[in-house]
Amino acid sequence: MKKIAVILSGCGVYDGSEIHEATMALLAVKRNGAEYEIYAPDKTQYDVVDHYHGQQSDEYRNVLVEAARIARGNIKPLRELDINAVDAILFPGGFGVAKNLSSYAFKGADYDVLPEVGELIGSMYAQGKPIGAMCIAPILLAKSLGKVSVTIGSSDDDAAKAIGGVGATHVATTSGNICIDKANKVVTAPCYMLNANITNIFEEADKLVKELIAMM
Repeated sequence: MKKIAVILSGCGVYDGSEIHEATMALLAVKRNGAEYEIYAPDKTQYDVVDHYHGQQSDEYRNVLVEAARIARGNIKPLRELDINAVDAILFPGGFGVAKNLSSYAFKGADYDVLPEVGELIGSMYAQGKPIGAMCIAPILLAKSLGKVSVTIGSSDDDAAKAIGGVGATHVATTSGNICIDKANKVVTAPCYMLNANITNIFEEADKLVKELIAMM
């Protein structure tokens, strides 16, 4: 059975992984006959946001520990991911991508990608294994791989310019559609970068996962 590693960045849209996107990604993997393993970096997350009031909280949390909420505890540190044991990787979105997996939230177009994430993406690409990303997560692929085609939708000009600025090509898409770069085995979906609902999120996740499996 094909196995997809799903990489999380915490728990909650404003400071970690977008929960709808992460959950729909996991569901899509199972519904399409594959298995998933869940990973996250073992590091302190940049900040903690009170999702009810939308304000920063004066506390510290760990990305791996928080992501374990979504994984129901069945999760491993990203450093333990063996790329030889998986057939593809998939990054859901959320501000955790921009805060914990990269510095995009603070540096904008001059952003960096967390080294262990960039190394993972580069190693998977070198082995010709498919890579998927949802919402804002395509910025990780753009920075790590350069000349690939990705989408973050059509409503964030700054992110689209940042993608172009690192040598990648941004493809504008509408809700429900995905971007398929067959030559590089990269599949991306806009998800909540657009005015979407949870049904749209599953539709996109399902399309994305189907393409990942077809590319294996």
